[in-house]
Amino acid sequence: MKITVQSIGLTPHEPLESHIDKKVSKLETFYDKIHECKVFLKVENNSDRNNKTAELILAVPGDDIVVKKTSETFEESLDMCVDTAKKLLIKKKEMA
Repeated sequence: MKITVQSIGLTPHEPLESHIDKKVSKLETFYDKIHECKVFLKVENNSDRNNKTAELILAVPGDDIVVKKTSETFEESLDMCVDTAKKLLIKKKEMA
């Protein structure tokens, strides 16, 4: 699976990039037909502390799976995205 990271308005530091690789790579254990995963990181323009948004787009046969979460840190947002994507992948695998 190819993992692409795009960050809008920020440069991800090395610990964040390795966190993304580690978390996203685990998704293949739940569904082995993932072609590509695009990760988008963005800081929302608001005064709220929960302004770090992570979005996952998983390219799988049929429909792509898109998950978007916002929280205080990119790591937390990414973890929530991966958890949701994991549930969706398991459901997709069961339906196949």
